[in-house]
Amino acid sequence: MRKRFNTVKVVLGSLGPLLIVLGGFLILPLLMVVYESGLAGNVQLLLAFLIPILLSTVIGLILQRSFKTNTINNTNAMLICALGWLVFSAIGALPYVIAIKSSFIDGFFEAMSGFTTTGITMFTGLDNMPKSVIFWRALTQWIGGLGILTFFLSISSRGVGAHLLFGAESHKINLGRPVPGLANTLAILWGIYTAFTIAILLGLYVAGMSLFDSVCQSFTALSTGGFSPHDASIEYYQITGFKNYIWIEYILILGMLLGGTNFLIHYRVLKGQPKALFDNKEMRYWWGFIGIFVLIILIEKSFIITPEFQKDLKAFEENFRTTAFQVVSIITTTGFGTRDIGSAHFGFAAKQLFLVMMVIGGCVGSTGGGIKVLRIGILLQVIRREVFRLSTPPRTISAVLIDGKQVDNNEISRVSGLFFTWIIFLVIGGLCTALLSKYDAIQSFSGMFSALGNIGPCYIPYQEMGQLNPLIKIVYIIGMLAGRLEILPVLLLFSRKAWRMC
Repeated sequence: MRKRFNTVKVVLGSLGPLLIVLGGFLILPLLMVVYESGLAGNVQLLLAFLIPILLSTVIGLILQRSFKTNTINNTNAMLICALGWLVFSAIGALPYVIAIKSSFIDGFFEAMSGFTTTGITMFTGLDNMPKSVIFWRALTQWIGGLGILTFFLSISSRGVGAHLLFGAESHKINLGRPVPGLANTLAILWGIYTAFTIAILLGLYVAGMSLFDSVCQSFTALSTGGFSPHDASIEYYQITGFKNYIWIEYILILGMLLGGTNFLIHYRVLKGQPKALFDNKEMRYWWGFIGIFVLIILIEKSFIITPEFQKDLKAFEENFRTTAFQVVSIITTTGFGTRDIGSAHFGFAAKQLFLVMMVIGGCVGSTGGGIKVLRIGILLQVIRREVFRLSTPPRTISAVLIDGKQVDNNEISRVSGLFFTWIIFLVIGGLCTALLSKYDAIQSFSGMFSALGNIGPCYIPYQEMGQLNPLIKIVYIIGMLAGRLEILPVLLLFSRKAWRMC
């Protein structure tokens, strides 16, 4: 019992400062409300952000002062991470509940989708929502892109165990750091993240997008979140007659690629090593997957569905751009759309490949979701090793190598276990959706593919997401959190042994 209390004390003491940081973030949309309508303006909108600011700050201060500890072990770090996302989402839901009168479960779902950079939305009518609410949606994804804890750690000294918090949240497989010291590493990562966000923002603004849209879209492109200020997502700029919508789409393709690529690769490129884009196995897999998927879908579209496209250069460019945009959007797990992936615009092969991309996801050390390209590479190498063993004498030594380095058996077991657990989650989510909804097998499974892969789009029409059974929404919420934290921290929440550990 004492050990369990110690664990609870460590977890609650660590959540306090995080809640204070959340209160600080909520000030930004509040300032937008004040700027637009003044202090005596829309009282409901003011309260929508003022209440969660006070709640988050007061609870944070109470926890910080009541439970003081500097000792964090690996299990504590994972529990802090999982509970941090749940608490952030609970408080982050309040602006939706108060401002637009959503139910709490829909608001919680939207906040979780934002902080985990998933992008599944419960809401329609985005074009007419208050800008402060739309900005809050985008900001949650930008915060969640590199992680709630990484931001907190970058502005504070967490003492003993800080590196464990960093490792519990970030998508890593024995990744090195660009420079010695956790604080320096985080400063570099957030510096690159902020600089890229500003670059995308400026590019979109120069292309003719409004300043507000440029801010929101840059936040959700680099974070690979996919929330848009418009129901039609990126297709909005084409159907409403934006002059430079083609440039907007290409800029966002670049922005999504930046988010889906390992940020340590960005660091190396910025240090004058462009070969970093191709000199390791994960990056070669990354470009290879994107190229193959674009080629297959483009061939299906150009020569099977609409063969007349190959005779018209302009139409072929549009077909290529649409295909490239959607492939990059799905494999980076951003979820922007210039076409509905479930529409007749894409063929059956494309729709199957989109599900494959949802599983693969982005690179490790990126803002993308999914299992990650490097892990897929490891699993492919394991298959290759087993085939090699069957064709060689029993005593032959074989190893799984990535970039000339042997992957130890513990890492292989962890990757294999993660992949198998993914399958279990997908089956549970798919069955739950099929049993409690009107959707067929592919649609039902695609919903959990989207939630677990932190993607957004699926084959369930987005207009109908808010009408799903509450139990399905809860399953998807768990799926989004499990996908973002790579499952283990979520499972630990239900482990008595974990709570007993000091």
